[in-house]
Amino acid sequence: MKKALVLGATGGMGYSLVEELVGRNIETIAFGRSQQKLQENKEDWGPLASIMVGDALNKNDLKEAISKADLVFHSINIPYEKWDPTLLTILTNILEECHSQNKPFIYVDNIYSYGRHSNLVTEDTQKNPHTKKGNFRLKLINEIKKSGVPYLIAHFPDFYGPKADNTLLQYTFEQVLKKGKGGYVGDPTIKREFIYIKDGANALVELALRDDTYNESWNIPGASTITGEEISVIASQYLNKDVKFSKVTKWMIAMIGIVDPSMREYVEMTYLNETPVILSGSKYEQRIGPVPRTPYEVGVVNTLISLAK
Repeated sequence: MKKALVLGATGGMGYSLVEELVGRNIETIAFGRSQQKLQENKEDWGPLASIMVGDALNKNDLKEAISKADLVFHSINIPYEKWDPTLLTILTNILEECHSQNKPFIYVDNIYSYGRHSNLVTEDTQKNPHTKKGNFRLKLINEIKKSGVPYLIAHFPDFYGPKADNTLLQYTFEQVLKKGKGGYVGDPTIKREFIYIKDGANALVELALRDDTYNESWNIPGASTITGEEISVIASQYLNKDVKFSKVTKWMIAMIGIVDPSMREYVEMTYLNETPVILSGSKYEQRIGPVPRTPYEVGVVNTLISLAK
């Protein structure tokens, strides 16, 4: 049985990847910088997960971790303001070591490189980013493709769910639990796509364990599209009280950005709240099978339960 390495295991997707892998009886190394967070998470993951404290900017740390695994999952993310050049440095370090050790590389990516699209986006849709961050993500993708490393790139919409820290919906849900109402980034009447983070991990691990899925990109969509108003109804029904969402506008984000570097960087991505990018899962469905799709009625409640603990 293959042994997996999850880089960025203290993040939301990293946590869920480790959980999914050990749930399939696969020994997994959870790699991250925080001993405390890794140790806390290991209590959830169980004995098939081992933890390794390290820094992906340290080539010796990566060399040791990658040498112990057969599959390398890269789910590391950092605050927007630190992306360039740190994310590129991290990616280069990982790819160089995967190439040296002949290990396949599995990459968690977002939808930024597609740019603005009004139609359903497939893997064949031309990537035409119009933002700084979209162009940077495309640059990372190109580095992967020319690395000579067997790769698998998965594009996901915005995550939500247990452990999905620092996401748009988590921001909203945390406010709801504290105040009974929450700010919702974007127009709450526009249908958008979110993916329950455990579904994303499920789909990605399924791809990674196959031999015929590499050197390709894959779109992993959410359960469906949904409005903020519809999410508030689900939250209201679960909490047994009327939950209202207030619109957080681009102007409001820009004002917060005066003192918050991450919010300042997010301003250019607000187009996703105005003309959402919606992913097609047709390739996955045709080649692999049904895309994991937890209904929002289940996912939202599970998220609220997790945040309330």
